[in-house]
Amino acid sequence: MSLAPDNTERLARARADLRMGVPVVVAGAGVMLAAETLDAARLNALRDLGAAVALTDWRAKTLKVAAYDGDVARIALPSDTSVAWVRALADPSDDLRHPMKGPLRGLREGSPLLARVAVALCKSARLLPAAVIAPLDDATGFAQVHGLTVVDADAALTTAEAALRSITSARLPISVSEAGRLHVFRPDDGAEEHYAVEIGNPDRNAPVLARLHSACFTGDLLDSLKCDCGPQLRAALAQMGAEGAGVLLYLNQEGRGIGLANKMRAYALQDQGFDTVEANHRLGFHDDERDFRIGAAILKQMGFGAVRLLTNNPAKIARMEDSGVRVAERVALKVGENAHNHAYLATKAAKSGHLL
Repeated sequence: MSLAPDNTERLARARADLRMGVPVVVAGAGVMLAAETLDAARLNALRDLGAAVALTDWRAKTLKVAAYDGDVARIALPSDTSVAWVRALADPSDDLRHPMKGPLRGLREGSPLLARVAVALCKSARLLPAAVIAPLDDATGFAQVHGLTVVDADAALTTAEAALRSITSARLPISVSEAGRLHVFRPDDGAEEHYAVEIGNPDRNAPVLARLHSACFTGDLLDSLKCDCGPQLRAALAQMGAEGAGVLLYLNQEGRGIGLANKMRAYALQDQGFDTVEANHRLGFHDDERDFRIGAAILKQMGFGAVRLLTNNPAKIARMEDSGVRVAERVALKVGENAHNHAYLATKAAKSGHLL
């Protein structure tokens, strides 16, 4: 048996490297650095290799530069490029104060593979989806010389769900029910753990009252008025406690899957007048980057094949059904509207199809 890391383990290592500002090599393609964590010395080293900046099509649209590769754009790196210039392309926080970033020249020659992998890796590392990339003729040899992690392009771009393992569970009396139990699940790809709060002893042969709740530090813990997450969490648990049975899945997918730092960046853009969807797009993300298959996998591991789903989001229903969990009933969860989040909820209904 080889002791060498497999593709999944190399990707986990690559995410950690990128968050620390260490370059990552894509086999057969080239080398990349996350725009958010790069420094001047490494930027200069990559510029000497003929580097470019890789962005998503959403961010390219904001910058008014052509995304010739469709889902990503490659922008030529000027000879006098600074770290500040690259970060200004990646981070929209100063777009309104300094709208002129150019002239920017989109690249269309060569393969976009390295750009696609770089953006995907930055997203999975919960960084801004932008990178400095440089094609290499001998990428693996370059990695060996510099001691860099090498990842497989296909593995980095795959959308297959990570395997989940049940780690432990224990009785946990909570205010809504003394018959509570907390289950911990760990994905094999090195990402964050996810939790299931089981209330009572739900019948595995009947649809269980369930909620897929994405972690919201600001709403769940700080009782933020900018969203309805905290009230939804507490109302769902209260209903499960009142009925004597249920499962609340607490999925660590903060900010619709973009991470807390990027969520705060989106909040700052909302303060500039953009709605929640527009803010995500300006950052370079899709409307919603979450993977609801995780919730379905946990439910199936716990022995549930059907649910009464506490949700206002039709996408959750569709994903449950697609993943083999039958949604016998949608149970509405309309709570928590206030003067601070009225526009946010209206945007969810108008642009994300939420049933509010």
